Amino acid sequence: MTPSESSGSEAVASWNDPSHFRQQRDALWRGAPGEQRRRNYADFIDEWLRQLFEPLGVTNGVALVAVGGHGRRELAPGSDLDLVLIGPTANTRSLADRLWYPIWDSGLGLDHSVRTLDEVVRIADTDIRAATGLLDARWIAGDTAIHEQVRSRVLANWRANSGERLRALRELEHARRDRFGEASSLLEPDVKESIGGLRDCTVIRAIAATWTADVDYSAVLRAKSFLLDVRDELHLTSGRASDRLVLQEQAAIAERLGLGTADDLLRAVCLAARSIAHATDTAWHSVERATVSAPRRLWSNRRSAKQSRRPLAEGVVAADGEVQLARSADLDDPVIALRAAAAAAQQGLRLAPATLQRLSLAPTNLPLPWPRDAREEFVSLLGAGPAALPIWEDLDQSGLWSSWIPGWERLRALPQHSPVHRFTVDRHLVEAAVQAAALTRRVHRPDLLLVGALLHDVGKGLPGDHTEHGVALVQQLAVDLGFGPADVSVLVDLCRLHLLLPETATRRDLDDPATVTSAVARLREFSVVSGAIDAHELLDLLTALTEADARATGPAAWTEWRAGLIRDLSDRMAAQLRGEQPEAMAGPSQEEQELLDRGVGPGGIEVVVQQRGPVWRVVVVAHDRTGLMADVAGVLSLHRLAVRAATLHSSVEHALQVWT
Repeated sequence: MTPSESSGSEAVASWNDPSHFRQQRDALWRGAPGEQRRRNYADFIDEWLRQLFEPLGVTNGVALVAVGGHGRRELAPGSDLDLVLIGPTANTRSLADRLWYPIWDSGLGLDHSVRTLDEVVRIADTDIRAATGLLDARWIAGDTAIHEQVRSRVLANWRANSGERLRALRELEHARRDRFGEASSLLEPDVKESIGGLRDCTVIRAIAATWTADVDYSAVLRAKSFLLDVRDELHLTSGRASDRLVLQEQAAIAERLGLGTADDLLRAVCLAARSIAHATDTAWHSVERATVSAPRRLWSNRRSAKQSRRPLAEGVVAADGEVQLARSADLDDPVIALRAAAAAAQQGLRLAPATLQRLSLAPTNLPLPWPRDAREEFVSLLGAGPAALPIWEDLDQSGLWSSWIPGWERLRALPQHSPVHRFTVDRHLVEAAVQAAALTRRVHRPDLLLVGALLHDVGKGLPGDHTEHGVALVQQLAVDLGFGPADVSVLVDLCRLHLLLPETATRRDLDDPATVTSAVARLREFSVVSGAIDAHELLDLLTALTEADARATGPAAWTEWRAGLIRDLSDRMAAQLRGEQPEAMAGPSQEEQELLDRGVGPGGIEVVVQQRGPVWRVVVVAHDRTGLMADVAGVLSLHRLAVRAATLHSSVEHALQVWT
């Protein structure tokens, strides 16, 4: 054996040595996080696979192809290899085990298959997951012509059957949303499968590959790269191939990525996820617009451009199912963007991507304070309800809200660690305004309700009491938004008092006249100071704001029980404001009084259980003694019953407790 042959044999042997492979792999992952490290790892895996493939002695008719993550050169430390060995079945299957076993010995996960060229194409036609993986097929070793045929045939069929393929892809997205939620709203998102995660980047590429609609994939590249960095560090930190960003790993990952705290990491993940989710949503909107518009194009082409453009507002038109700027639109008009946004939301349409880009690049910003027409368009946008959400996100992704509303950037993607909150702070505020839009008929000043809902939690994220911070912030923000002194005072009061009803209703005894009297006194204190509206109107605003806030928070914050308590308190406060005297604390009902009078024998106890709608009522009668209430509460707790209220009555010897 010659020296060159000896060194070549040693090189091949080293590639086949699992311990050598692991040492090399671990050394690569000790490098600095980022795109270059992933490229280096992909190159290393490619070369390793070629060294394993070469001894098979096959040059024609057989190809080793990477699909999925390795096809895109996006392997994470714990990622499986997705490989397809393509060739004549009889010959290829005999080669496969010689290739797969060294990979298994290395410790890497392997998702493998052996197919003929026709089998690969047939599977791509029938399995949507396999098809999206094959769209990223990349040659590793063997016959390059086989790989080129796979790519061309799979892509051709994908485009030829784009309608069916896209429907299947959409169904998978809905299933992911149900199972994994939205990455932008979770404290522990799955950076791959949650909506706005890495899987959506693959969806965007798949949509683009159909040629059905124009898709700007470049918009997500930065966000995608960041989420890949997060996933890499998650695998390294946890030592597992899990893509769920669990709380206990977040601080370490934040440090490794130079992001500061765990909240800084979570916020960055949320912003990246929102960017990806928005791009995905825009891509689907383009698909829907293209597929709906296609049958009408022949007819539309027979009509003049003037006839097809419907004026909506000054400088704003509806055209081809979208809101666009009119040809005469003045981009120096500081209100043009808000006017277009409000028109789009009120019409239930989307802003055309080209229009949104023009608006984001317009040289003129909104002056502070906002002019009256800007404030009116803003209120009109919020008043559109759910239709405002996609428009708000369009403007948010374009950076317009942060440039228009002082301090809004601090609130963007700010996480909330309360288990009842389903949204980040900024998204919660927008959702509160959306919920408030359905309640505007209940109040005298709908504009103050909508803006008050948007601003009520702006003090969150600062040290100390968020309401105290919020009062100071709203005092200036309301001025910046162009409200007069009297209205500013009301908006400040809505922020200051936004917890008055829920805290009183759920923590105090509503049957105690002092409870209602105290709440009314606090309400009157601020309505008198502001003088803008009377206490009745302020109560109506607070009642609507409380409901909008709770509905925006999540299902646990607006249960039938909580809603009933808050409405009961609001009704009692309204009655007292009308001059009606509060009712004295109610005694036991006739049935309860009979139970109390009858009593029980020494050491005995009587329990009556009643169901009233969704609430259970437990009546307990026993000899009165110290600690009786605590004992009953303990028994209820042991049975995992959530206690909402307790009412106590007593006689000379007995106690009657009513638990709900």
